Amino acid sequence: MRVLVTGATGYIGGRLVPRLREAGHEVRAYARAAGRLRGRFDAGVEIVEGDIADAAALEDALRGCEAAYYLIHTMGSTRGFADADRVAARAFGEAAARAGVRRIIYLGGLGDDRDELSTHLRSRHEVGAMLRAGGVAVIEFRAAIIIGSGSISFEMMRYLTERLPVMIAPRWVMTRCQPIAIRDVLAYLIAALDLAGVDSRVYEIGGADILPYREMMLRFARARGLRRAIVVVPFFTARLSSYWVHLVTPVPARLAQPLIAGLRNEVIVRDRAATRDFPQIAPMGFDEAVHRALDRYRMVDVQSTWFDAFDLRTLPRDFTGVQEGMLIDMRVRDCSATPERVANVFGSLGGARGWLAANWLWRVRGWMDRWVGGVGLRRGRRSPTDLRIGDAVDFWRVEAYEPGRLLRLRAEMKLPGRAWLQFEVEPRGAGSVLRQGAFFEPQGLFGFLYWYAVAIFHEWVFARMATRIVREAERPA
Repeated sequence: MRVLVTGATGYIGGRLVPRLREAGHEVRAYARAAGRLRGRFDAGVEIVEGDIADAAALEDALRGCEAAYYLIHTMGSTRGFADADRVAARAFGEAAARAGVRRIIYLGGLGDDRDELSTHLRSRHEVGAMLRAGGVAVIEFRAAIIIGSGSISFEMMRYLTERLPVMIAPRWVMTRCQPIAIRDVLAYLIAALDLAGVDSRVYEIGGADILPYREMMLRFARARGLRRAIVVVPFFTARLSSYWVHLVTPVPARLAQPLIAGLRNEVIVRDRAATRDFPQIAPMGFDEAVHRALDRYRMVDVQSTWFDAFDLRTLPRDFTGVQEGMLIDMRVRDCSATPERVANVFGSLGGARGWLAANWLWRVRGWMDRWVGGVGLRRGRRSPTDLRIGDAVDFWRVEAYEPGRLLRLRAEMKLPGRAWLQFEVEPRGAGSVLRQGAFFEPQGLFGFLYWYAVAIFHEWVFARMATRIVREAERPA
């Protein structure tokens, strides 16, 4: 069927669209900044630009669609998010009714309405009610923490556990929660399209395990090979906790505070209707979900591979920072040469040719690696021009290779984490554009300290290397 997906630039929407296409549905993606979606999905996805507050544009986008996914949340963009969410949801529900949409599918937050819910969780429930007020049947899923690389709740837990060997934690870490894997969430969202009947329903969904937040963090630490201690103290408020998160992680306090305030509420599945109506979905446990979220090496599964799940083209031209738990140094260069010429240059790096920039620093890094028992630079490469997946290139290993377009190298040097170096080129006008990225997934606090300690060398080496690759490609044959 033809479906509209709002929030397609977000975490859930960005992963949902390809899955809907794989299931054979026609997808129309509605976004306030459509430019962020250009080239992200396959050519069959129709991209429509518009604001959720623009009733006319919204109704036009909904027209002709049998179902619509409502995946919008204003928490990150406004302090008065609860009021803004109510207004947006009511407008969407009314526009869907006028456009003849038969079903709205909405992902909200788990929590018992009989409890004193936080502002964030209460707002999530109110959005469902506002959508239903428009007269269109609403399938509302309520979930707790979503386990997946890029989920803000999961990333907040990841950062705290990675960076703090000893955590002084508030009492809310003892609250029980029923986390769910991103794969299972997507499975529910897609299966809702085929649900029999047209009446509104609310489904509580969760994974196979019910755990306090403290246990989740300790299990995450074990999965990463880290030893962590958590000391619980009674005097941390949600506001104070959010400032601590702001200091230790990239998550800003204004976003962390409503999330943390909601952690005082026990969020577990009490209504088993989802098990009855979706018997084909058997949610996985917490440990399996974490291992899938952390799995960076499996190249056959797009959903569990960070490089494919995140569109690097959305980053600024020269970017140094953090995205979805990964430390990144990205360099973008325009080139008048063809993509093939550029790919020939970066495909011949290493070995006797070297790395085009500060080769003496590369040799020093190789000596340091040999000194601590690593492979160093002595391996060189099998061929000066030919590459195959699995080839050794100095202290790198070819992990992905598409001739004329992409080369991804995985580091095999001794590091406090995992590292990759990726080169990607695509045509632009009569020339091309090169995207060169260094990626580091730190292990523990020392991993972060290592990255920032060598950042000054990265600024010099990686920037010069990208420029030299382009210059070499533009030289006369």
